[in-house]
Amino acid sequence: MRVISYNVNGIRSAITKGFTEWLQTDPADVICLQETKAHKENVNYAAIEALGYHTYWFSAEKKGYSGVAVFTKIEPTASFFGNGIMQSDAEGRVIRLDFGDITLVNAYFPSGTTGDIRQTYKYQWLDEFQVYLETLRETRPKLIICGDYNIAHREIDIHDPKGNKNSSGFLPEERAWMDQFLARGYVDTLRHFHPDEKGMYSWWSQRFPSVRLQNKGWRIDYITVTEPLRSALKDARIYPDVKHSDHCPIYVELA
Repeated sequence: MRVISYNVNGIRSAITKGFTEWLQTDPADVICLQETKAHKENVNYAAIEALGYHTYWFSAEKKGYSGVAVFTKIEPTASFFGNGIMQSDAEGRVIRLDFGDITLVNAYFPSGTTGDIRQTYKYQWLDEFQVYLETLRETRPKLIICGDYNIAHREIDIHDPKGNKNSSGFLPEERAWMDQFLARGYVDTLRHFHPDEKGMYSWWSQRFPSVRLQNKGWRIDYITVTEPLRSALKDARIYPDVKHSDHCPIYVELA
């Protein structure tokens, strides 16, 4: 199974920048998207399904906001929309697909960059999401968790750790959450293969176009797997040259 996670920052915008043509290159079997910012009926998804993808959408109630989707050439055995928590589901943040004994969870973690209210909600969401995963893991131990986590975990995951020590996405409390999350038996697949490599970023600020050219980015997108899938990992990569968004796709391959 080849899996990609990609915050497209608006699926309709990404399509105008060549997203569908990129799908024609068969980049993966399963494409997990975050921040779709659209409802299915407002997207030309027929062109995507014509490529052999089954499409699953979970959009926010608010138009033009948040939302997740999964495009998969492997038909799932079951699909679930939301995690059963009211605010998270209203914001279209979680979609789950089962492929036999493997469960894939695609999640768009909240950002806290707009102020204290959203930062507080981010911490609440992290705790609620972890309970959701731990409950799920009791009956579905083989999990793949794709998404924009909106957290740069370690100093090597951000171009300017000192300058951003007080920035949402790199706060001590957020990084500590990642520490304990991974310690519970979740594997950061990129670091499994590239434990100390610097400059592997998945998001660059759009405020200054030169930022991406100079690779002054953050790694805030992750594919993690539970421990029972560690031995199945074959490869993990980041694709910074794919540019339909301010994020880039990340990739993992499992045997």
